Amino acid sequence: MARVPVPESQKKAQAAAAKTGAAASKKAAAKAEDFTAKRRLYMKKAVAHAKAHKAEAKRVKAMRATALKEGNFFAEPGAKVAFVVRIRGINDVAPKPRKILQLLRLRQIHNGVFVALNKATINMLRRVEAFIAWGYPSESVVRKLVYKRGYLNLKGNRIPISENEVVQEALEKKTKGQVICMEDLVHELFTCGPNFSQVAHAFWPFQLTTPHGGLKYKNSHFVEGGDYGNRETLINQFIERML
Repeated sequence: MARVPVPESQKKAQAAAAKTGAAASKKAAAKAEDFTAKRRLYMKKAVAHAKAHKAEAKRVKAMRATALKEGNFFAEPGAKVAFVVRIRGINDVAPKPRKILQLLRLRQIHNGVFVALNKATINMLRRVEAFIAWGYPSESVVRKLVYKRGYLNLKGNRIPISENEVVQEALEKKTKGQVICMEDLVHELFTCGPNFSQVAHAFWPFQLTTPHGGLKYKNSHFVEGGDYGNRETLINQFIERML
């Protein structure tokens, strides 16, 4: 029996399908290769940041030991970054403190933001000290905040940082390619790097929960047994209670 010839329309359909399949396979292979290259870059940057932080801690430790050995005083390096949490609501807020809280983006109770410390920002924090708790976060606490409570402002939308591509889309152009992954965010916020302002303002204000165990007395300063004011490094325990 003679073979029935394949219709011309079917031949064209089969050729088109083969062409589409080959293009899709090529695109998938390129995407996989790009993903692998990006992942290697992210790992490389994370290792570099970890080494830099370790080297800085080692340098400070060596300077402290040298000062002790020579019988001198060692002035600890001043904090460059503070994490500020609003602990009081909107009642009885004078116009100036209200405006400062708006400038700090602390519009709701239990909102938190990172602030670079300088003369201007320290004066602002002092003016609204009765409404906030603040201090100097450690690297581990900064990392927990970014990974657990980090949301970026992408075109006015609150987007969770579910993958490094979200960071890359939000900050690659603004930072000229220097901030493209989660560990870049942690590094900039912890060290107050050159791109701190862009990174801090790219974050949506951190929405924290009521502290486990509650607050003691919001109307008293921390040094008096209350809650508001500068806690210095003790802010780390306070933040962990609110994660």
